[in-house]
Amino acid sequence: MLKMLDVGKWPLFALHSQEELKLIRQVCVFGSAGNEVLYATENDEVFALGTNCSGSLGIGDVQSSIEPRRINILCGKKLASLSYGSGPHVVLATTEGEVYAWGHNAYSQLGNGTTSHSYIPCQISTNLVNKKVIEVACGSHHSMVLTADGEVYSWGYNNSGQIGSGSTANQPIPRRVTGCLQNKIAINIACGQMCSMAVIENGEVYVWGYNGNGQLGLGNGGNQPTPCRIAALQGIHVQRIACGYAHTLVLTDEGHIYAWGANSYGQLGTGNRSNQLHPVLVTIHQDRCEHFHSVLNNGTEEIIEISEFSYPVYRAFLEYLYTDSISLPPEDAIGLLDLASFYRDNRLKKLCQQTIKQGISEENAIALLSTAIKYEAKELEEFCFRFCINHLTVVTQSPGFAEMDHDLMKNFISKASRVGAFKN
Repeated sequence: MLKMLDVGKWPLFALHSQEELKLIRQVCVFGSAGNEVLYATENDEVFALGTNCSGSLGIGDVQSSIEPRRINILCGKKLASLSYGSGPHVVLATTEGEVYAWGHNAYSQLGNGTTSHSYIPCQISTNLVNKKVIEVACGSHHSMVLTADGEVYSWGYNNSGQIGSGSTANQPIPRRVTGCLQNKIAINIACGQMCSMAVIENGEVYVWGYNGNGQLGLGNGGNQPTPCRIAALQGIHVQRIACGYAHTLVLTDEGHIYAWGANSYGQLGTGNRSNQLHPVLVTIHQDRCEHFHSVLNNGTEEIIEISEFSYPVYRAFLEYLYTDSISLPPEDAIGLLDLASFYRDNRLKKLCQQTIKQGISEENAIALLSTAIKYEAKELEEFCFRFCINHLTVVTQSPGFAEMDHDLMKNFISKASRVGAFKN
């Protein structure tokens, strides 16, 4: 599914003005190096830019473009689901249930019956006539769609049985995945590099294709040419599934996450780097925060309410716990610095102070100085003070200076005088 994020952080959007960025409603950055992008605007225009490997931008040629180029055939359509492969090839579904594909096609992953690349989006109709597609998924060189009535269709590369046809012959056009899925209604699909998966309405998970890293969760490393239920998830109601290159994650109706497959980079969150052949429950690393480690270990409540700080601050804190980084404007980092001081998280305090230093300006310098003083961040306080002295005329004429606490203002003027700020 296409999601709207802070696209301004991507170098691909460096030439876009703030006004243009505000018009973007949906975006997908793709390609092996993240060098291609497709996006839709608020008025349903669709654009692409980037390196255009294999014609994956869908703009009619293979020329790279640093300027957005309109994809006319998709303009006016609302985008519902998009996925891409390694070629790359792109498969997209509209809210009307139409499916379009373009880009690399050496293995018939575009589903048009040929192995010729396509530089423009082509609608896939064979075997999908009168079918409303609601979700798409791509492996490296195969594709899969889910229809509104719960049917799954796949096509493309099939060296490991990822098409689910029972053979390893490539599939040039969409073919319904049957076998164990014949009389079942699927609600969610996903593809790994060379494997495929589907969640059905009763919460069971069916998998097929390559299994060399245990990414099918069947307890072994053998490939599976037809859909097979993951027995280890018996009694667990899965709602959503997602695949990495060679690992798998599922979300249950109780909010739990299970993971399995390749783990050489710790992508399963199990605390080690060993591959997992069966689904394992992913637990929250309580030790990441001393405060919550104590609360969760010593408390008996099923629900713990935390209300010391605002939702945006706690959201940023959770992001930090899982990524060891923060992404906030300096004004918002003030609230997070407050939390870091409250929970005595020195690493987070340091990150907040770095963010504030990078974003200081004449307009917010006094507010940031006041915050540094409040939270006894001596290094940050000195930095903000020096900034104010170096921009004294503008800073003292800012609204922030006029609204400054009286005692803080007296101390600021006194300290500024001692360093010679008012000498002629």
